[in-house]
Formats: sequence, C-alpha cells, structure tokens
Amino acid sequence: MKTQVAIIGAGPSGLLLGQLLSRHGIDNVILERKSGDYVLSRIRAGVLEQGMVDLLREAGVDERMNAEGHPHSGVELAFDNRRVRVDLAGLTGGQTVMVYGQTEVTRDLMAAREASGGTTIYEADNVQPHDLESDSPHVTFDKDGETLRLDCDYVAGCDGFHGVSRRSIPADRLKVFEKVYPFGWLGVLSDTPPVSDELIYARHARGFALCSMRSPTRSRYYVQVPLDEKVEEWSDGRFWEELKRRIPDDVAEKLVTGPSIEKSIAPLRSFVVEPMQYGKLFLVGDAAHIVPPTGAKGLNLAASDVNTLYRLLVKVYHEGRTDLIPRYSQTCLKRIWKAERFSWWMTSLLHKFSDEEDFETRMQQAELDYLTSSEAGLTTIAENYVGLPYEPLECPHPPVFPP
Repeated sequence: MKTQVAIIGAGPSGLLLGQLLSRHGIDNVILERKSGDYVLSRIRAGVLEQGMVDLLREAGVDERMNAEGHPHSGVELAFDNRRVRVDLAGLTGGQTVMVYGQTEVTRDLMAAREASGGTTIYEADNVQPHDLESDSPHVTFDKDGETLRLDCDYVAGCDGFHGVSRRSIPADRLKVFEKVYPFGWLGVLSDTPPVSDELIYARHARGFALCSMRSPTRSRYYVQVPLDEKVEEWSDGRFWEELKRRIPDDVAEKLVTGPSIEKSIAPLRSFVVEPMQYGKLFLVGDAAHIVPPTGAKGLNLAASDVNTLYRLLVKVYHEGRTDLIPRYSQTCLKRIWKAERFSWWMTSLLHKFSDEEDFETRMQQAELDYLTSSEAGLTTIAENYVGLPYEPLECPHPPVFPP
C-alpha cells in the first residue's frame, strides 16, 4: 500500500485532517486500532471555538452542525450564590462558541469520508511507524492475521495521549511539561433539559461544578471529586444532590433530574511535549498536549493543530514549500501554550484546593470579584474562551502599538 499522508487515529482530529487533505487532492489513509462503533461511543467535549466551527465549514462537514448545533454568545460564572454573565459576543466583536458534541462531529466526518471514498482501516492492530527520519517512512500494522505495510511521505500522529505516535519518538528528543491536579471531574450525561441556556461554571466551598449541555433535551453536568473517588460510590441521587449544593439556589430550583445514561470520572492534567515533530512524523492533538477541561480547549486545540498541518501540507504538495516543514511545531506551540495558560488559570480560579480558608482561597475570591466587576477582566475571559486566532505559518510583521 502507498499513500502521501498516513494518519494514525480516526478520532475527530485524524478524520478532519483527512477530509481537508482530500479536498485539496492529497491522498491519505487513516489507520485506527478500534472499531468505528467504539470511536463513536466515546463521550467527549461539546464546546467548539469559532475557529473550529470555521474549519469544519471549510471542510464541508457543517450541514448538520449548522442545523442542530447551538451557538452560544455567553457563559456564566457562579460564586457566592450569584451569577455573572460573560458576554462573549459583545466583548469580542461578535465571536461565539458552538455547542455541538464531539460524537456528532466525528459522525459527520465519518460520513463525509465514506461519501468521498477515502480509505479508513479500522481495527488495525500493532500500528508502528518506521524510518521517520528517512526519505521513505512507512507504517506497518496487522489486519485479519496479516502484517501489512503502508508507504508514505509523511505520518500524522492523531492517536491520542496513549497512542503509539509519541512513543515512536526517542525519549531523549522530547521535553515533557506536566502538571497533575489533585482532583478529577465526575461527569453525568442525562436525557434531561439543560438547567440553563448557557454554560454555568460554579465555584463553591464544596468544590467546582459545571452545568453544560449537548442539546435542548440532553444535559452534561460535572462536579469536582477527589482522585480516589470511585464511580460506583456515586448513585444518581447522590450526584444530583451534590450538584444542587454547588450551584446558586435559583438554578438548583430549576434543575430537572433523571437517570444517567453515562457516568465517569476524568482526572485533570496539563501536559505538553516539545517538539511536536520528529523527522516525517507530526504529532497532532492529545498525542502532544492535554489540557484540563475547564477552559473547553482540548478538542479545539487539536483542531488548531490540524489547521496548521493541513495548510502546511497543501503548500508542500502544491507549491513545493518544504522549507515550511520545520515550522510546524513552533507554530502550533505558540497557540498551545496560550490555551494551556487559560485552562490552568480557569482551573486554578474555580476549583477547591484546600479544606481550609487559606491564602489561596482568598486570592480566588479577590480575583473573581475583580474580573467580574471589570470590563477588561471580562474581556480577557471572553477572548480566551471563544479562542485566540490561529497562528500563521509564515509570521507576519509584529504589531506596532502607539506610544
């Protein structure tokens, strides 16, 4: 087998990259170790930045998102039993976010790939990239009891934090930056109407809570829990009671409860590896970086990596611009570290870190009071939440500010 770009991983980043490349006549094959049904069963994020929405439209997979997605022009911060709205659109010149589940994004991308005749090989076992620093990289994998070889020009590692792509880079070539938080998020998905038309981020003495949604009839809620908590210890009734304690009284009164259809605990970490490129291998999304979900950046960061890599490869194949290849990692990392900062900052601002009323607790309160009483503070939140602009491959002249 031979292709121009071998893509490891058929999650949303791998599928989106494949779709964009195919639309520009660049041949690609996607290898995925799980089944398509398994990929679709994963419950993930549902808040899309403006940049990702625009990229999905550019990829031609926006029809159902436009019809069923829910644009949000604001979010709310809750603390001291009150709510403060962050007017995303008003503070950013009209930018918004789109609530549209990652599962639905993946479903749309799968359908588009099938319609275009693109090759995706599911249940490909023992995927291994080879000769990544040579002019003839290739990927081997096992399928139906046979070992196959896929020759290619480049390899895109879109296979997540636990995938093979990052592990294929010698350890001495990578620098790892990591922070592990002392808590996780217990999340519940339920077929109940959302308690609010917009997301509510709540800081409370008992711990953080988030009221989110997937549709007008399906809700997603989270509460902060210790890392050693077990899902089995949380009945639906216990979860709903705890959530009510952490959100403002007027919100708790409106909360519609019901049986959970999915319940899980996710640990929180910040993680980045540098560089994101090794020879002909490019790391994309969770293969290179993880953010705590507080800033709604995980899927969106993967999309920004895809945006950079796809535009780079279009220039390589259509303009012969191989000089741009070394810029991939630096370009991606500029935006990644800004998103890492915002996600870390939001996590530090809204979560419970101590059982005591200590200095850090008072600093959280003071910062929330300042931010929510200042247009500049609210603008800072809004600009970061809707997503900073994608970094250009070819750096423009630096901005000149007036004296």
